[in-house]
Amino acid sequence: MQQTGLKTIAVNRQARHEYFVQESFETGIVLVGTEVKSIRQGGVNLKDSWCSIDKGELWIKGMHISPYEKGNIFNTDPLRVRKLLMHHKEIDRLLGTLKQEGLTLIPLSLYFKGSRVKVQLGLCKGKKLHDKRDAAAARDAKREIDRALKTRNQ
Repeated sequence: MQQTGLKTIAVNRQARHEYFVQESFETGIVLVGTEVKSIRQGGVNLKDSWCSIDKGELWIKGMHISPYEKGNIFNTDPLRVRKLLMHHKEIDRLLGTLKQEGLTLIPLSLYFKGSRVKVQLGLCKGKKLHDKRDAAAARDAKREIDRALKTRNQ
């Protein structure tokens, strides 16, 4: 019997700072054995990664998976392009929205679902500088309110 628990491996925090996430999707990813072992040790970075659709297939680019220390000749290139697994109808629908609305696909997180590695993709629209400032101001205001409430309740 498989576990259905989710174990988060990596989160792309910068993506939520740089983009408005309009919709998110869960996809599988094609990996080699030593990559899975390295991911289990937490050797993955999503910071500068993005996704593209080439010839009807979904690919993740710029994702860095550190070489497995005991993998010797079986290790692959840490920045190689990896295929994402999604139904063709979903990929076609994504391709249509990407072309029409000028959106982009960004990996938001990487996690284990049971024994499988899954990627959460976000259909994102870029933030302007003033949007980032507004978000930072709102976050700072919330922090100040929480501090004031905490000192008041003591």
